[in-house]
Amino acid sequence: MTTHPTSALISRYAVGAADVDDATVWAVEAHLESCAACRTLLADAVDPGTRDLLGRVADGIADGIATGPGPVRRRRLRRTGVAARVLPWLATAAGLMLAAVVFERTFESLPSLVLLLSPVAPLLPVAAAWSRRTDPAWELLATMPRAGLWLLLRRTLAVLAVVVPVLAVAGWWTGQSPALWLLPALAFTAGSLALGGLVGVDVAALGLAVAWSAAVVAPSLAGRRLPAILAGGSWPGWAVITVALLAVVLVRAADHRHLGAGRT
Repeated sequence: MTTHPTSALISRYAVGAADVDDATVWAVEAHLESCAACRTLLADAVDPGTRDLLGRVADGIADGIATGPGPVRRRRLRRTGVAARVLPWLATAAGLMLAAVVFERTFESLPSLVLLLSPVAPLLPVAAAWSRRTDPAWELLATMPRAGLWLLLRRTLAVLAVVVPVLAVAGWWTGQSPALWLLPALAFTAGSLALGGLVGVDVAALGLAVAWSAAVVAPSLAGRRLPAILAGGSWPGWAVITVALLAVVLVRAADHRHLGAGRT
């Protein structure tokens, strides 16, 4: 925020108004850190009871610092970021595709397991990359002004940078068309981001993986036939679906601003 927030915005911020989204809250707080005049406006906007409470808390903290013991040196904790938490899921995706290659080359009469599993291969790592369960810094992340869709896209691209080469090797080894394993994978990844704004990316990704497995993978293996949606001429449809879902993600970027809404 390069200009001063209005008095009305500061008043709504002070009372925690629901119409002030997370990005605006972050911008106001970043501005308040460096602007004494706006901090004065904020103090005036707070009700007297709250000001009195904050004053007593500040006095208590100051007294505790002055009279309490000094800080204790602690050993530096090992750094375990979200990348370390996602690695097992990336390894799972790679192992899944390796197993699909072995299965396909062993049972040549069955439909291509590489094509059947490629759409859902990135979903588990994407779910792990954007979940409070696997991110030890989720609460800190929720306070960052640059959080939201753009950070989600960066993490998703990092996942795809690992998964897509694995899919490429699996597709090359089994002789499958790149369009038939790449475009469905991108479409399902975009779909998880689009639905993620409503139910959470992890829930959306897991839901799509389960739905695809139940509706397409299992029936295809049971019927010994590759579905028409993965046939040679289906790739233009996947391309259109991918572009449409990416457009939805960009248009609905605000859905990812409230990190706590609908997330698990």
